[in-house]
This record gives sequence, C-alpha cells and structure tokens, in this order.
Amino acid sequence: MGEYVARLRKRYEDELVPALMKEFSFSNPMEVPRLQKITVNMGLGEAVQNAKIIETAVVDVATITGQKPVVTRAKKSIATYKLREGMPIGVMVTLRRDRMYDFAERLISFGLPRTRDFKGVSPRAFDGRGNYTVGVREHIVFPEIDYDKIDKIKGLNVTFVTSARTDEHGRALLKGFGMPFRK
Repeated sequence: MGEYVARLRKRYEDELVPALMKEFSFSNPMEVPRLQKITVNMGLGEAVQNAKIIETAVVDVATITGQKPVVTRAKKSIATYKLREGMPIGVMVTLRRDRMYDFAERLISFGLPRTRDFKGVSPRAFDGRGNYTVGVREHIVFPEIDYDKIDKIKGLNVTFVTSARTDEHGRALLKGFGMPFRK
C-alpha cells in the first residue's frame, strides 16, 4: 500500500519541531508539544424524544472522521429532562495518529473556513494545560456530509489534546498547524 504520512504530520516533523524548539528554547525535540489525540463529541439531548437521531449522528460522525464513534449514555437519571440512566445521549470518537492529522487538516482547511460569519476561533478556549476545544455549530461545514440527506443540523465539539504543559505552548503548536485564531 506504500508509506502514507499525513501532510500535517510531515509539516509538524519537518517545520514545526525546529521552529518551536527555537521559539521556546527547548533543548530536546521530545520537549516540543505534540498533538496526542483529537476527540469529536456530538451531544444530542433531543435523542430523549427521538432515538433515531442517534443513528443518523453515528453515520454523520463516522463520515466526518473516518472512524466509527461510540454511543455515549446518560450516567444519571434526570426527571426534569425525562432522562433515564443508560439512555443514549450522544456520540463520540477519539482519533489518533494519521487519522487525527487527516481530520485536523480537514477541519482547519475546509471545515472552519466554511462556517457562516467565520472570523476565526477564540484564542481563549484553552484549559490551562495546553488542550484546546472548539465548537462547530453546524456539522454540514464538512464537505463529506451530503446536505440533501440531513434531517437536522447538529453541532459538535472538537478537542485537541496536546502534550503541551502550558496554554502558550499549545497555542503555538496549533497556530503552527494553521489554526485560524481570532486577533
């Protein structure tokens, strides 16, 4: 099949590692922050009334990420929301290695720029440990999704988990990947 290396990964290894080592004066290439995994999560509260939504969400997330998601279930019953413990309320997928880089590249190059009124992602959505979460309001920004087959537009959360110790390092890593941060 040949050696396939995601373009973003190659750019990380060839350009970003030396640049970040210089910028933060790391002495060892292993100190340079790297992308460990990306989790894509689609919370579907309305699945309580309509269980079919979960099935379409599984297909949509699998199409977007190229990996079959797991169905997340309610941990507790909440009577106000007619929610019982164990009911399916979302889908989630964890991407690693080349699939992760492919997804990151598609999100940064195609998904985010196709978002309506897009002015860049918030540079403040870091968690204090260099991990970054971005919300995508409409899953139809991904070119893989066939707009005509969509029954309902759903949002999803994408979390970039990095090995960075600080937000500053994580931000520099994602900026190097081309993440369009707002000024």
